[in-house]
Formats: sequence, structure tokens, C-alpha cells
Amino acid sequence: MQNFLKITLVQQDPLWRSVSANLARLSQKIQSIKEQTDLILLPEMFSTGFDMYPKIMAEKMDGTAVQWMQKQAQTHNAAIAGSLIIEENGQYFNRFVFVHPSGNLIHYDKKHLFHFAGEDQVYSPGTHRLLFEYKGWKISPFICYDLRFPVWSRNTENYDVALFVANWPKPRIDTWDVLLKARAIENQSYCVGVNRVGIDGNGHEYNGHSQVIDPLGNILQKSETETEDIFTVTLSKKKLASIRTEFPFLKDRDLFHL
Repeated sequence: MQNFLKITLVQQDPLWRSVSANLARLSQKIQSIKEQTDLILLPEMFSTGFDMYPKIMAEKMDGTAVQWMQKQAQTHNAAIAGSLIIEENGQYFNRFVFVHPSGNLIHYDKKHLFHFAGEDQVYSPGTHRLLFEYKGWKISPFICYDLRFPVWSRNTENYDVALFVANWPKPRIDTWDVLLKARAIENQSYCVGVNRVGIDGNGHEYNGHSQVIDPLGNILQKSETETEDIFTVTLSKKKLASIRTEFPFLKDRDLFHL
């Protein structure tokens, strides 16, 4: 078991529907990371921006961006994760892909599709949560709108870290801040949220607020800029265990059947 887990958040301004350009720019950002990290976390739909026309931008699980992720993970000996538009068996998914340093990958399909923008009309929802272990840490990933639904992210399996990747717009950024903190406190876990910045092809503005929160709701680090940013935070398993021992609130949790 590894006591410390280093997570690098990449707060990105993706170019609209420009996969090759986005991957080239991200390669430079990742190359600039000065210290060895365990996990590089990218925003939702990092290769395209949030796109409602998956037929145009979708790729297979052996597509350009997925292969790029595998190469980056192997080159830098670090896991890399973020969400992509994936086509599978004639359906389209907003899919979180986690690539191990070995190149092996696992995935989670976004459960809560943002019907306010019509995401549910063009993407298929996921049906299962993902819980996996990486370097002795139990991790559960979620995508953007999932953040609003506490039952879905309820910590019934003692995960250590919840990951949220997003394209969360500026007009509702206060909600993002509040809900990330709430998810950390109620689940007594680290909560990591990475968001994009800039203006997308539909004119929606994003201002980041990527951040890491500890199980007591304390912000360990938060991007203070509305432009692209990259930073690394170290999580402590010993600190997590100490908090759960001193404040054993999870013992009184409701067990929802998902």
C-alpha cells in the first residue's frame, strides 16, 4: 500500500473539435510536470470540448485520443484519466477512461446525462459505478452532472478518493464549489475536481476552479486563475485513516442499493 498519492490536475482550455491540436498542447503541458506524479487528471471531453454531435467527433476505444493516453501513461510512468466521446456498438458515451502506467485501461460511462442541454438525447447513460484500486488507493470516478446526485456517489464501499472531471460553466461555478465540498464531507473521502476554462464552440464560458478537498472539507489546493493551470497535490492515506478514526461518521451512513 502506498501512503501518499500524487495527483496532477490539468485545467485546460480545449480547442473546439481539434483533437490533434488538443493532444499536442496537452503533451507539452504533461512534459512540463517537474516532479514524478501518480495520476494526471484531465477535464471532461478534453480532446474535443463538450460536443452535442457525437457522430462527428466520436472515436473507438482504440482511437487517436485513447492511444495517446496509453502512450503518455507509459512514457511518464503515471496513470492518466479524463473523459472522451466514445462510440461502441452504435451507441455514444461520455466515457471516463483511466489508463494505468502499463497502458491497460478501465472506464466509466457517465450516468447522469445533462438533459438541460439535451445530452440525454444523443448519448447513452452508464448503468454501473466504477470502483477500482490503484497503488493501494480505492478510487471512484464521476463526470460533471453526476456531482449533483449524492446517492450516486455515496461512499458505501469505502473509497478513498472521488474524481470529478467536468465542463462546468461559469454562471453556476458557485454550485460546483459547494457540491465538491459537500461530497468530500459526507463521504469522508478526498474529492478531486478538474474543470475546463475558456469559451467553447457554443459560446459557453468556463472559469476552472479545479481543486482538491480533504475529508473534512478543507481545500488543499485550488486554482486561483481563470486561465489554463496545472498543479500537483499529495494525498495522505494516513491522514484519511486518522480522520475516519476520530470522526467515524461513515458507520452511521445509509446504505443505498444502486
